[in-house]
Amino acid sequence: MTDPGTAAATAATVDVGLAGPGEAYSRDVFGHFVEHFHRQVYGGIFEPDSPLSDARGFRLDVVEALRELRPSVVRWPGGCFVSSYHWLDGVGPARRPAYDLAWRVTDPNTFGTAEFVDWCRAIGAEPYICTNAGTGTAEEMSDWVQYCNLPAGRGHWADLRAEHGSVEPFDVRFWSIGNENYGDWEMGAKTASEWASLVRESAKMIRHVDEDVTLLTAARADLDWTLPLLTAAGHHLDLISIHGYWDVLNLVDEPSDYLSAVGRSLGPQADIQRARDIIGAAGLGERVGRGLGIAFDEWNLRGWHHPDGNAPELIAARDRNDRNETYTMADALFSAGFLNACLRNADVVRMANIAPSVNARGPLFVHPDGVVRRTTFHVLAMYATLLGERVLASTGTGADLEGGTVPVVDHLATLHDDGRVSVALTNRHPSDAVACTLALGGHAPTGTFDATVLAGPGPDAYNDVANPSCVVPERTRVEVRDGVVHLPAHSLTALDLPLPFPHAAGEVTAPEPDRLPWRLAGRTWARRDVTPT
Repeated sequence: MTDPGTAAATAATVDVGLAGPGEAYSRDVFGHFVEHFHRQVYGGIFEPDSPLSDARGFRLDVVEALRELRPSVVRWPGGCFVSSYHWLDGVGPARRPAYDLAWRVTDPNTFGTAEFVDWCRAIGAEPYICTNAGTGTAEEMSDWVQYCNLPAGRGHWADLRAEHGSVEPFDVRFWSIGNENYGDWEMGAKTASEWASLVRESAKMIRHVDEDVTLLTAARADLDWTLPLLTAAGHHLDLISIHGYWDVLNLVDEPSDYLSAVGRSLGPQADIQRARDIIGAAGLGERVGRGLGIAFDEWNLRGWHHPDGNAPELIAARDRNDRNETYTMADALFSAGFLNACLRNADVVRMANIAPSVNARGPLFVHPDGVVRRTTFHVLAMYATLLGERVLASTGTGADLEGGTVPVVDHLATLHDDGRVSVALTNRHPSDAVACTLALGGHAPTGTFDATVLAGPGPDAYNDVANPSCVVPERTRVEVRDGVVHLPAHSLTALDLPLPFPHAAGEVTAPEPDRLPWRLAGRTWARRDVTPT
């Protein structure tokens, strides 16, 4: 049991409202991303020559680990890679290696569309395909949708899929037009006006193939880029894609220290608000059902390290992304804050994809003999498995981190359908515990409750091959007295509070959940159950 008498150098309050049923959120905020970059695909999820792989070449230890995260959706194949990727190179029995213009290496194309869809089914996730809007065309994009989604007999591309061994359609529901096409680093970068026109025409062609897909496109939290896009093509779209890496390390790999890293924790909320405002300015915030939404379909604290150039030493420098000592409790707590921001904005943020899932900056490190669950892995697992189905309103008070405006304590409260409340409490302070006074519906819980705590021995603690369990969640019982719960330094605590609980004023009960289906762009969202294979 966690000692309730642990000394705390600071204090905070968190008030959870129980007046309403809360806001339902999309589990696609627990999404993932793999790109053909360094060892994410080859030597990561796909390694046919490994004794740890199955007959399909899928690393089974990776499959099992990712299942623990209950991934809802996986985005592929890029990323910058996709802006010069031609999907025909990766289908059928005759695969041709191709030079990757983005990352300046040769891709064998042995992991293509069919392998990706099969792998997604293996981990229990929906496939999400990002198309080539850089060097590709609207026709190439819609051809890919035909290949994946039309039944055999409905045209050349569907028949080609059947010839390749997949008679039944892949039924890929999520499609995106392009990746970061606003950036001068991207192959086939566009001006805002060029982009708006291309997206409009590409979306039309894709919708004429399958009008029921969920369609995204590359955008950014920038009015000059995104408003023309939404004016021209917003009525064709379900979500806009924005990306966020707050510790920029692409050219120089000097990761921020603990305080600097967690000091960036307000960045995601600022980006979400800007994107929300742009959607509103375009008049797309209120449509039948829910309005246009946001997909943070690449996010991570730390940007990927990839010095610009073809020299072998510059390619080899990408190994620095897999220095496990980089991924400390700073990364874990930033990730918790990111997910809190998404879930507090559940009405507009409908998807978020950790970038990447494996290796590089990902939560799972894959090496020849096994895997290492980094600190961020455990945060993703806690959020995916411990939270309730609805986000409750909550407010907090307390000190800020020294020298900044980031609160020491962050919080998120959720309501389960069975009437329990789960509260995620983050203490960002590097050395001090916090006495946090918690109130639910205006009343202070008292008792001993189930909790899961992730802290580690210090703020810079990390997991590695030699010590894969330095930072792991602890299932424990936490004593709460008059609402006061003690949060260890540099920690994430998920507290489970059954309702009703007794109080001097009477029983505190949970609100009745609103069970109306979530609607997106006028269509009822009916996620197909995906059973891991």
